[in-house]
Amino acid sequence: MGTLCLLAALVSPVSLAAAEEPDAPPEPAPTALSLTATRAYAGTDTTITVSVLTDAEEPVGEAPVTIERRVGGEWRVVTDTVTGEDGTVEVERTLFRSSDDNRFRASYDGDEAHAASTSGAVVAALARREGVVRLSGPTTVVDGRRVTMRVLSRTRSGETVRGDVRVLRRLDGTGKGKGRTRGKAWREVRTLATGGKGKARITVRPRVDTRWRVVSPGQEWVSRDRSEVLRIDNLPPVAPVRLPKAAPSPRVHVPQQRRGTGKGAHPVVTGIPDGVWGSMTGRSWHAGCPVGRAGLRLLRINYWGYDGYRHRGEIVASVGAMPTMRRALVGMFKAELPIRSMYRVDRFGWSARLQGADDYRSMAAGNTSAFNCRQVVNRPGVRSPHSYGRSLDVNTWENPYRSPTGLVPNAWWQSHSHPRVAWRSRDHRVVQILTRAGFRWTYGNGDTQHFDVGGGHGRAMAALRARRCGGVACD
Repeated sequence: MGTLCLLAALVSPVSLAAAEEPDAPPEPAPTALSLTATRAYAGTDTTITVSVLTDAEEPVGEAPVTIERRVGGEWRVVTDTVTGEDGTVEVERTLFRSSDDNRFRASYDGDEAHAASTSGAVVAALARREGVVRLSGPTTVVDGRRVTMRVLSRTRSGETVRGDVRVLRRLDGTGKGKGRTRGKAWREVRTLATGGKGKARITVRPRVDTRWRVVSPGQEWVSRDRSEVLRIDNLPPVAPVRLPKAAPSPRVHVPQQRRGTGKGAHPVVTGIPDGVWGSMTGRSWHAGCPVGRAGLRLLRINYWGYDGYRHRGEIVASVGAMPTMRRALVGMFKAELPIRSMYRVDRFGWSARLQGADDYRSMAAGNTSAFNCRQVVNRPGVRSPHSYGRSLDVNTWENPYRSPTGLVPNAWWQSHSHPRVAWRSRDHRVVQILTRAGFRWTYGNGDTQHFDVGGGHGRAMAALRARRCGGVACD
């Protein structure tokens, strides 16, 4: 009995509980994982430092760490490594040119004594290279031709820069000499993309003197830059007219007409548009004229100006005379024989003296024109051959008209000639080209500027009206 009591005492409930429930293992110590990356240039290495510490800031040595990098929007393992005794580990990785591809993070899975932890994503800062953009190309271009400029975008250390660049232009002037205006500001012309070699090119056709530059807006890894200015001078395709120093200048100034379009003379003949007819009516045409709108045509054609550039001019002539007008002016263009200006004569307004468009002002401007329903200059009551649209006055300032009351528009040029713009003989190239085209130099040196289409109102008309015109030319 005593023995049984002793056994019962030895196997008590308290002793059994102690035997069945051993001590639980200690909880892993919390850890803090940090990641830093040094600032570096794209294409060079950044140093990534990972540190694993306990809450008590005690280093966790020999901790296995995984470092990841975000590339193309996805996280990829860069390396698996282990911390040293001080709880840190360093690795080097090359930085890309975009910050989006320079994001790093680290993770530690923990062990029995230390809890797992993960760092936040850290962007390795990009140091900017110094960008250099250059623009090169010809410094001159003949008007109407194209020119190619080249762009080179690099860093100061020689690395190529791929990306967009902005091409800017400033007009240096609208022409040579008088009437020249300057552009007020730089304007963006185009955006170019430099390729893998940092190169791009642009082909342009400047019609005036221009200045060009390229701006590279910069990127995360390379600084902004602006090229030096490239100036391209626009040169005339033919030699400008050189007049004697003693020669007087036209009394009436008209602006240079716009530059020529299309190829060559590019003649275009049409009916009279509403806008043109509205300008003519009450000036070069009015009620009672022998030719109406249906019997007239408008010629738009390129001509060589005295400045050596192509300009776009206009004349109005009769339907029957227009082929000769066209042929003659194309011939002058091909021979590079200049014309001072070619405005429709209605530009100069109404003349009460002439009962038509003001031919006095047109001649004083040196203007070339054809149809003008008016009276003969300085001969009131006598209808001019120009009223029929079959007569052409060319370079009127340098080729005076001997009117009943004197030389018009100036007397100086009557005794002077010029191999390109003033003629006093049938041997002159202008006279030869126009007569071969079908014109008559009707009055010779009596009206040097005046030509009539053959078969119409020309010398025969002058003979019929000689008495009425006082024996002089009926311009």
